[in-house]
Amino acid sequence: MSSRRLVAARLVKGGKSFEVIVDAEKAWKYKSGESVNLREVVESPFVYYDAKKGLKASPEDLKAAFGTTDVLKVAEVILRQGELQLTAEQRRELQEAKRRQIVEFLSRHAVDPRTNAPHPPKRIELALEEVRFPVDPFKPVEEQVQEAIRALSRVLPLKIARALLAVRIPPQYAGRAYGVLSKMGKLVRSEYASDGSLVAELEVPAGLAESVIAQVNSLTKGEGEVKVLNVGG
Repeated sequence: MSSRRLVAARLVKGGKSFEVIVDAEKAWKYKSGESVNLREVVESPFVYYDAKKGLKASPEDLKAAFGTTDVLKVAEVILRQGELQLTAEQRRELQEAKRRQIVEFLSRHAVDPRTNAPHPPKRIELALEEVRFPVDPFKPVEEQVQEAIRALSRVLPLKIARALLAVRIPPQYAGRAYGVLSKMGKLVRSEYASDGSLVAELEVPAGLAESVIAQVNSLTKGEGEVKVLNVGG
């Protein structure tokens, strides 16, 4: 099956069924109001009566039902007003992909409140299985995370935490480092020292602290400094 997980979006209009082939996840984001380019959602240049059978809709029927024969304009109406046709296998694959996203999010953004250390992804994955957390394949990860934390609380304590890091970049790397640091997290404070070094405080998800340390070391050939000032919820 395609890694893009193609499905049909269907709408019955004027007594006829119309379908377009779409990327399932992008189509759901589009339906949910997220900013997604429609051209990235629609995967077929045709509108069908029945996509599985390859039965293309006639220009006359498209004009009568939608007032246009433009595939993207028709697809927009079908996506907004119609429904996505998922097989059980397609739904399962989308669910597994969303589960992996939730696990990754928790491993990066959450910590064990007893130690303020992140949990390994495998531990989170096994805990989700243990509590039988019902992953919604279309609901945004951020909306499911708090539900997951509540469900996991009896077997795996978690809290979303952020780390405040003190960063010092030697002058020869300072110019490039500012843009890099700003992409890693929130720059709470930044200034240049008298020797030209960049001194900053960077707030990041606690689970990403080690990644920031590694990136700073790579950027500065090991000459930069990163210290964890605080980890909090």
